[in-house]
Amino acid sequence: MNATGSEPAEATPATGTQYEIARGASRAVIGSLGGALRRYTVNGVDLVQTYPDGAIPPSANGVLLAPWPNRVADGRWTLDGQTQQLDITEPSRGHASHGLLRNTGYTLRDQASGAVELEAEIFAQHGYPFHLLHRARYSLDDDGGLHVHQSLTNLGAADAPVALGAHPFLRLGDVPTEDLVLTVAASTEVTVDDRLIPNGRREPAGATDLRGGARVADLALDSAYTDLAVDDSGPEGAAHRHVLTAPDGRTVSLWTGPECRYVHVFVTDTFPGQSRAVALEPMTAPANALNSGESLTWLPPGRTFSARWGILGGPSPAP
Repeated sequence: MNATGSEPAEATPATGTQYEIARGASRAVIGSLGGALRRYTVNGVDLVQTYPDGAIPPSANGVLLAPWPNRVADGRWTLDGQTQQLDITEPSRGHASHGLLRNTGYTLRDQASGAVELEAEIFAQHGYPFHLLHRARYSLDDDGGLHVHQSLTNLGAADAPVALGAHPFLRLGDVPTEDLVLTVAASTEVTVDDRLIPNGRREPAGATDLRGGARVADLALDSAYTDLAVDDSGPEGAAHRHVLTAPDGRTVSLWTGPECRYVHVFVTDTFPGQSRAVALEPMTAPANALNSGESLTWLPPGRTFSARWGILGGPSPAP
């Protein structure tokens, strides 16, 4: 009982309001914290990693990344000749990481049985003197696939530097992730220094070459790839596809639109409860784009920049 003698109201989870969408045999749950994809199942099979309602998303699991993905070196960049200092959000390496909305609660804009649209504002702040609106629409199609449409609209009076990304960790039900084979059809790897800031390009080779597929157990990656092969076998508007394959032939894949010219592959052995976990991160620009300018979009006032991606499960091949 509370002080008035009535039953206490049910507490909202630490991850905020949970928005559930369903269509046919597919179901997804999106939390308001970070606009994160917290669960996605098809026929009861989990296709993304999840975490408890009261937990901060581990390793940025499922969160949306805006107005930049990945890192800004030392949290510093230059605007019109003036040094901008972002808050340091990756203390272990001294960088600003994964944009400005990772710890923000998104609010509901629209919801139907098979779709939900959330939004969050980015206000002028340390190191980023711009005002933007980020919207994300999650929807399920008739084939059980998940579609995500992200957009940034410039609400301010000056051109704003922007890029988009997301941080889903994929899985395939109860198959140990280390037993999956990862295929990324990319002809260029973005090389990095010891603080994971890009310092060059090279053709993938050896342990970083995923074009022919590599068993996850043999991988330890925190690398971006670009010059992605065109694969339009996904939903309409798909341009690229990155695949995890189980020993029995089932697959789960990340597909992206042409605006996502980069995919970041993060294979970790520190994800809670998992010996291996794989994040396949769609990105419109690489790490440190506020400094390099690579693939960065300067968005005029009143204009909108968008990106599309999704997740799709595949059945076992016929015997």
